[in-house]
Amino acid sequence: MKHHILLRATAALIALAPFALAAPAAARPMTADDLATLARIAEPAVSPGGRWVVYQQTDTDPQSYARSTGLWLVGTGANAAPPTRIADLAEANETTPTWNHDSSRLYFLSGKSGKDQLWFVDVAAGGVAGTPVQASDTLAEVAGYRLSPAGNAALMWGDIADGCAAFGCEGNGDTSSQGPGSGRVYDQQFVRHWDAWETPGVHSRAFTFALGADGRVAGTPVAIGGELVGDTPSKPFGGADELAFSADGRTVYFTLRIADRNEPRSTNLDIYAAPTAGGPAINLTASNSATDTLPTPSPDGRTLAYVAMARAGYEADRQVIMLRDLRSGTVRALTQGWDRSVDSIAWSANSRSLIVTAGDTLQHPAFRVDVRSGAVTQLTGQGNVTNVTPLRDGSLIYALNSITAPTDVVLRAADGTARALTSVNATRLADIDPVIFHAFAFRGANGEQVWGQTVQPMAATGATTGPMPTVLLVHGGPQSSFGNSWSTRWNPMLFASAGFAVVTIDFHGSTGYGQAFTDSINRNWGGSPLEDLRLGMAAAAAVNPAVDPANACAAGGSYGGYMMNWIAGQWSDGFKCLVNHSGVFDARAMAFETEEQWFDEWENGGPWWSRPDAERWNPVNHVANWRTPTLVIHGERDYRISYSQSLGAFTALQRQGIPSRLVVFPDENHWILKGRNSVQWYREVLGWMHRWTAADAPVQPARWPAPVEQP
Repeated sequence: MKHHILLRATAALIALAPFALAAPAAARPMTADDLATLARIAEPAVSPGGRWVVYQQTDTDPQSYARSTGLWLVGTGANAAPPTRIADLAEANETTPTWNHDSSRLYFLSGKSGKDQLWFVDVAAGGVAGTPVQASDTLAEVAGYRLSPAGNAALMWGDIADGCAAFGCEGNGDTSSQGPGSGRVYDQQFVRHWDAWETPGVHSRAFTFALGADGRVAGTPVAIGGELVGDTPSKPFGGADELAFSADGRTVYFTLRIADRNEPRSTNLDIYAAPTAGGPAINLTASNSATDTLPTPSPDGRTLAYVAMARAGYEADRQVIMLRDLRSGTVRALTQGWDRSVDSIAWSANSRSLIVTAGDTLQHPAFRVDVRSGAVTQLTGQGNVTNVTPLRDGSLIYALNSITAPTDVVLRAADGTARALTSVNATRLADIDPVIFHAFAFRGANGEQVWGQTVQPMAATGATTGPMPTVLLVHGGPQSSFGNSWSTRWNPMLFASAGFAVVTIDFHGSTGYGQAFTDSINRNWGGSPLEDLRLGMAAAAAVNPAVDPANACAAGGSYGGYMMNWIAGQWSDGFKCLVNHSGVFDARAMAFETEEQWFDEWENGGPWWSRPDAERWNPVNHVANWRTPTLVIHGERDYRISYSQSLGAFTALQRQGIPSRLVVFPDENHWILKGRNSVQWYREVLGWMHRWTAADAPVQPARWPAPVEQP
């Protein structure tokens, strides 16, 4: 890996750690098919002794784009053999691996029986696995599970009717189907959530099961949470990190938000404790009306770590680590003085420190936090670290990716040296042209420092090329980051491989720069962020001669799509074309159509009828200024930002004779996830941008003939 430092003092800019891979002898540009079909690693599970890692790998057929997921085993020793497939069931997927307490048995989920259930294989000391065994056979599908520390119990969850005493009951519990026709009846929200219509009377519920000596679930399941009504883990994105056994296995900690008519406006997730054997649940965080989540008990059984936000109704508030003494009940904030938001928690084996991850200036490293002092030490460098497991000898195993490389599993020794345990895409990546990546800083809105990145194809000589067609990618969220991480959706390397100089800007509102910077977008959607993008394009061109603002398109999804609509009305001479994916077009309609209302109301100052300056940042008010050719894309199952928003934007473009195109995916949500659809998405997007940045494209694209006005 070749490193460069590029400084341009004349523009008061800082460039940091741009890099590129060495050019292979006979490579080719990366394509949308590559992105869709590269192997995808997730869920690395480390055996208790640290000898083995099993990870989940998804492979995609290059012809049909059908995806299959299996489990792979790799040793952690320096001379370990290459990864091998484990627990393979014909014509079925295997996911979510977990080792039992003594590394003799590997559990996982599979749909081999016709629905997702718990399975296991026995694993000998040398890593040889036996025949897979189905461990559960419940009426409801198993969505996830946890094993108790002693390996004698399993905590499983799935969508189960409220009041059902078993893990699934006859009938689905849907109270909306009242007949005699097909109409669904709702008496309170949620009505839709993320990408599905809600099923009233059904929630994600957790049950404990005994595990027999043969590894199978046994006895009568125990519902955790009693009469509480809500989803655990939370929906739509909650997972196993929201539930945990205590160190002695007698207690289950879980995250839940009460499901009532206030749920769409509430971010009040609480952490509850309930006896594993059954009994009332106790709300441990009732005093906090904001989010509390990620319950993580210490190995010595004395402390419960979790993260807490301070402001109710705000989903992007800073997540501060809290420590609860499990004997006295006293709680103290551990990272209140560290201006970063913690995304994950893992205890060291001796319970003296926590290993956490957090966004930090384009990177997402692992950090050690001392439990006594709260002192924070960064452990990893560039890239995006997830799924961290600390080992007894002080080493770490984690998943790592970057803007130029998909995920692999890495072992970091106690002395800080790191080596990859996997390289699942190495052969394919060796055949793909490398790109050059630069990070830079500049003075943005209010004279404050803002960071950005450029990505471009490497010239044959490895030198920076001259001006080339450029694309500004605007991230969604908006409280997010277009940092140094791999994306299977918006992938800067793929845009660069298509012949574009790529610019990304972490505008005001982005994460990884302190909470005040994140908060600065509140009620300011079209203000500071737009100024940052303007200044950032100029800054990128100043540090990188490949960037050509005079021959550029802009593209973004979600908030980035909103920004495309806003740019169309506020910066109409800035780009040759725009690509708007799932963007807000009419802020008033958005306020009434979106499902998670806390987001829109926090960002804009309350419900529509009472918010100040409700129309200030509404793109629909400026459609008369639109003139830029625009591609509009949406998923029909997007209930976060309804596809009607894109229909409105397309109507505004067509009615004014502006060159435009609409692409709607009936089987996708807010994101484009299916392999075939991803390839089509990129063909549409890259084709649109090539069309308007080509040498023979008109400087000011002519409008189509205006429709005939009717009397």
